[in-house]
Amino acid sequence: MGRIIDMDGMNSTLGESSKEEFLSFSVEWEAYGEDNINQKMRKDKIFSLAIKCCGMKHRSSKFKVPWILEEELSMILNMGSALGLAFNGKEVLDLAFCNFEGPVPASFWNLTQITSLVLTSNHFTGQISASLSNLVRLTDLYLRHNMFSGQFPDVFRNLRKVKYLDLSQNNFSGTDLLLKPIFLRGFSASLHFILLLVLSVSWFCKKLKVGVSHSEGSKERFKNKRVLWNNLTLFCCLGVSVFNLVLCLLSYFYWYRNRWSDENLVTLLDLVLRTLGWGAICVSLYTQFFNSGEKKFLFLLRVWWGIYLSISCYCLVIDIVLYKRHISLPVQLLVLDVVSVISGLFFCYVGFSVKNETGEEDTLLEEPLLDGNSSVFNGVASSISSKGADSVTPYSDAGLFSLITFSWMGSLIAVGNKKTLDLEDVPQLDSGDSVVGAFPILRNKLEEDGGIRTGVTALILAKALIFFCWKEILLTALLALVYTLASYVGPYLIDSFVQYLNGSREFKNEGYLLVSAFFVEKFVEFLSMRHWFFRLQQIGIRIRAVLIVMIYNKGLTLSCQAKLGHTSGEMINVMTFDAERIGDFSWYIHDPWMILLQVVLALLILYKNLGLASIVTLFATIIVMSTNFPLGRLQEKFQDMLMESKDNRMKETSEILRNMRILKLQGWEVKFLSKIIELRKIETGWLKKYVYTTSITSFVFWVAPTFVSVTTFGACMFLGIPLESGKILSALATFRILQVPIYNLPDTMSMIIQTKVSLDRIASFLRLDDLQSGVVEKQPRGISGTTIEIVNGNFSWDIASPNPTLKDINLKVLNGMRVAVCGTVGSGKSSLLSCILGEMPKLSGVLKLCGTKAYVGQSPWIQSGKIEENILFGKEMDIERYDRILEACSLKKDLEILSFGDQTVVGERGINLSGGQKQRIQITRALYRDADIYMLDDPFSAVDAHTEVLLGLLSSKTVIYVTHQVEFLPAADLILVMKDGKITQAGKYSGILNSGTDFMELVRAHEQALSALDSIESGTVSEKNKYQQRKW
Repeated sequence: MGRIIDMDGMNSTLGESSKEEFLSFSVEWEAYGEDNINQKMRKDKIFSLAIKCCGMKHRSSKFKVPWILEEELSMILNMGSALGLAFNGKEVLDLAFCNFEGPVPASFWNLTQITSLVLTSNHFTGQISASLSNLVRLTDLYLRHNMFSGQFPDVFRNLRKVKYLDLSQNNFSGTDLLLKPIFLRGFSASLHFILLLVLSVSWFCKKLKVGVSHSEGSKERFKNKRVLWNNLTLFCCLGVSVFNLVLCLLSYFYWYRNRWSDENLVTLLDLVLRTLGWGAICVSLYTQFFNSGEKKFLFLLRVWWGIYLSISCYCLVIDIVLYKRHISLPVQLLVLDVVSVISGLFFCYVGFSVKNETGEEDTLLEEPLLDGNSSVFNGVASSISSKGADSVTPYSDAGLFSLITFSWMGSLIAVGNKKTLDLEDVPQLDSGDSVVGAFPILRNKLEEDGGIRTGVTALILAKALIFFCWKEILLTALLALVYTLASYVGPYLIDSFVQYLNGSREFKNEGYLLVSAFFVEKFVEFLSMRHWFFRLQQIGIRIRAVLIVMIYNKGLTLSCQAKLGHTSGEMINVMTFDAERIGDFSWYIHDPWMILLQVVLALLILYKNLGLASIVTLFATIIVMSTNFPLGRLQEKFQDMLMESKDNRMKETSEILRNMRILKLQGWEVKFLSKIIELRKIETGWLKKYVYTTSITSFVFWVAPTFVSVTTFGACMFLGIPLESGKILSALATFRILQVPIYNLPDTMSMIIQTKVSLDRIASFLRLDDLQSGVVEKQPRGISGTTIEIVNGNFSWDIASPNPTLKDINLKVLNGMRVAVCGTVGSGKSSLLSCILGEMPKLSGVLKLCGTKAYVGQSPWIQSGKIEENILFGKEMDIERYDRILEACSLKKDLEILSFGDQTVVGERGINLSGGQKQRIQITRALYRDADIYMLDDPFSAVDAHTEVLLGLLSSKTVIYVTHQVEFLPAADLILVMKDGKITQAGKYSGILNSGTDFMELVRAHEQALSALDSIESGTVSEKNKYQQRKW
């Protein structure tokens, strides 16, 4: 039953005391028998006995013999051999809490049968040997709290079978100082200590100076919108302090029960100083906001929050780096770093991004009523002009977090949730989005390219538009790139995810990493897509707005010949259709390179999963894309024919409806009805063709992934490429994404062509001739009393015509004169006013003008909007002057008739106003302008009863008026008689009346017309009297 133990073979290894213990164990083993002591108990006994015999410090062991490692291991193996024990490859070697000294020899790693090795709390002074990789069966390796003198070896990364590797809390002397946790905790503790010291000194100095004062501002603190952010910041600081305190107590009790180390002490000190530091910040914020009434965060706190976020992010990055190096960290430190980063982001957002609102929107409610300087009394005009809009827009005032999440729209959405939004509720535009700030930039770009001097071409206009918004284009390109890359992350990782679900794991926590990658990918894809679309829409609106302004300005400066060749309808068509098409092109501006990138990424993913079968995918994609081109051309053709047939039908229908009375009288209803039905049939035929083509295009769009996938998988089967579930799912997801560029390519090509056509149309319009520059010579005020002077002036609407419209014009008008212009129809009266305005091309002569001018034409111009807006025309309201001008222009009675007075909204071109009302509004607008020179083209027919009052308001102004009514001529200081484009007579009424020339003929003709009118009226009255007598 017993077994003879060879003690002689162990004399070289065991000391006397060790031999005694070994003999006692062998006696015990002999007493119980080999069958009663199982293998595990014997091996554990050997290990523990060997540790004691070797003098290793195991818990409370009193032995400490500095033996080298080869002897220790040989003794363990000899003891196992003496007892007849063999290691079967599933052994655990636990040499924890030993005190090894000396270098780690390479022979230590020749234990090829060890599967789990525990070497913790030792002092290895040598470098770890690369022969560690000889432990081919090793699956678990625990190396904690050791003092390695060498660098962190790459051999750890070569242990392919090791599933759990614990290298935490080691001291690799070759590791960078900045990567050591003890350095990070010490540095953090130092920063918090400095913060605590600075806050204490600052508080003490403030107490010495003024003490704690309760200012009046503290009484108003709850009226400020920022109080919410102040409270959130205060509670967050308090939460961080409490969190650090709880973590400090938990760490203290945990380490007290286990053991202490230098790193644990430094970490505990860091937590204590964090608790005190954030507590001091809470006291500082409470004192600042609730006692002193201050509204802004201290500069010191904003700087500290920035430093705090930086060090927290650095610690979290180091945690990730150490995790990748298979060095595990205490859980409490990882949680501390994550919470620190999140809180640091919040503090930085509050301190740097949230603007210091002052509550100015409530000043009208908070100001005293009896304060003479109150904006309640003095700010009426400004409040009317601003229409409730903020001087700083929410978009330009938004912080980083607000821009990312679009929360700057929250206030507008909240108002819209309560009521229907009005124009006054919409905030002002940012200067970059307003045409006031954007149009000069585009104009300067065109001037730099020489487009203003040499003529605008489509290339110059496109280049100017690109440089006009190049920053936004680059930003959207970056967002498009991020979106494209993020959208392909999912298909790329699907295969790895399926492999993980099938049990194939490349590293620990691979599943968590894959799920996190899918979540982050979707989040980035969604966020980048929203901002990409928002910026594209912003670019399109900006381009459309500046083009409309440019076309509108060009229309105002077109020469007369250019206006004859291009109607206002054509200009409106260019403004609406072509400008909008170029603005819509912003949605397609990145499609050319994005389509190429998407196809390349799809082919790379398919090549990774399916190999050479991806070449078949490329050819299938080309086939589908080429199919879309003819379909797109047919669809465009059918759409054009459909719109043309619809225009014809609408034109005929409108004409029939306008002449319906004649059709009823002639009994032609059926005939014209059949004509409309025929036009409708033609339109329906083109509509069917368009719908069929659209259906085929949609069919190709939805079938394209199926076609590409079938051809690709068929090629895989033909080539013998194995089709696994993960690879198939990845390929299908890739085909689904590849569907978008296949569909967008024809639309992109068509949009490029249409945009080029629109650029050509706009460029050709901008190349039209402008009004002649330098026609009017501006004279400074105060040099002379002359307001208008024309010397030997010859003007013509058609420069090429041999007969000028105005010939040999010589005129001198002094300041404050009333000049009446009369003459027969077509004599050149209105042309004279046009040449003074500078709108008629000058052939020769000199035209000088001093002062501002206002013009009232024969055909009134009314804009859509309120009557008040038509009168003010952008000027500020002056109630007293406004009422006086309304009375002078006899517009008061018209406003009393209207239900809403001057707040009545008039339609396009004043369609709901009479001709006299429109003329009076136009005169009122000119008078409210308060110009120096007034040019009125036959205005008195609309204000006969108030003509004297009207001229009285203009007594200090220079007035030139065209009239056919002789009764207004005696009041003129100068009368000009026009005939065949010449001034035939000039002088006062009495002087030219006695000359017996053209003016006398005009007066005589006017008297004859009045006498004829009187006779007609008298005849009508006599006939009416006769009828009444007969009736009686």
